[in-house]
Amino acid sequence: MIKRSKRQGWAASAGRGQPMQLTYRMPRLPDPPTLSPVAKQRLLAVECSLRLGVPEAARTFRVSRATIYRWRARYNPRKLESLEPRSRAPKQRRSACWTWHDEQQILALRQAYPRWGKRKLLPLLRQQGCTLSETTVGRILARLKATGRLREPRSIRLRRPRPHRPHATRKPSTYQPQHPGDLFQIDTVHISSGEGSQLRQFSAIDVVSRVAAVGVRSRATAGTAAAFLDDLLDRFPLRIRAIQVDGGSAFMAEFEEVCATNDIPVYVLPPRSPKLNGRVERFNRTSREEFWQCYDGDFTIAAVTPALRAWEDAYNRLRPHQALGMQTPLQFLSSTAAR
Repeated sequence: MIKRSKRQGWAASAGRGQPMQLTYRMPRLPDPPTLSPVAKQRLLAVECSLRLGVPEAARTFRVSRATIYRWRARYNPRKLESLEPRSRAPKQRRSACWTWHDEQQILALRQAYPRWGKRKLLPLLRQQGCTLSETTVGRILARLKATGRLREPRSIRLRRPRPHRPHATRKPSTYQPQHPGDLFQIDTVHISSGEGSQLRQFSAIDVVSRVAAVGVRSRATAGTAAAFLDDLLDRFPLRIRAIQVDGGSAFMAEFEEVCATNDIPVYVLPPRSPKLNGRVERFNRTSREEFWQCYDGDFTIAAVTPALRAWEDAYNRLRPHQALGMQTPLQFLSSTAAR
């Protein structure tokens, strides 16, 4: 029997009365490296530069020539992992400039006052003889949190109780306005002048006929909203069968009482859903663009009210609407009543 070293890969054996046989065993090759997408892209760039030149590789892969040269200097065909991104961590890191006793002092104070920050803890540390700066105290707190030695207290979200609304409800999905007056949308707008004066505009619009009404008050409260609704019921050409408002406090208390007295249901929108009041929101934009941006009179209720009432009349009687087939709201209302 003849044997050679495993490194050479040869082996021979023969039995009694048999010819000797030689076999060759292939050495086991290492598995190919698994490269990241970044390293694969760099390898393609290096191979392109070797075939076509550095300028062409830089244009093809949209990097600078210096970058291609840097990758080629790192390139090792026997170790393709050399093209992997290197760590960007600093080689020299700053060591802690405080002691374990300082950490224990800050940890004890923070556990005693869980919601105090570095600025509030610093005077107490000064009383205990600690001379660390405010920034260093902040670093120590961050390190205590990162290592798990300091845990923040559990945050509790306090919910305000919902106000009691005996008359207002959500609009049923089955209730769909079909005729003028079936549903009115009411909203408020905050108006400010260049001199700092402020007014509140109350807007109301019929969902079907687009007949609208506006009023101006100094504040938007439940009392002023109730007064606007009383005025609306007196001078509006339609019978209001239902009202839809948002969850603002102006549409509670006295406002709901007026609605209940006149047997008018009040539908309140869900939170953060102004799109459901789209008719009156669009009317607010129209009033801002066509009236307030063109108004140059005194910014008082006595001066604004007649001008705003005149614009309201033009809106209902003269202004055509695409949604109504280029009819005015009053024309659409007249044609609907004649049917």
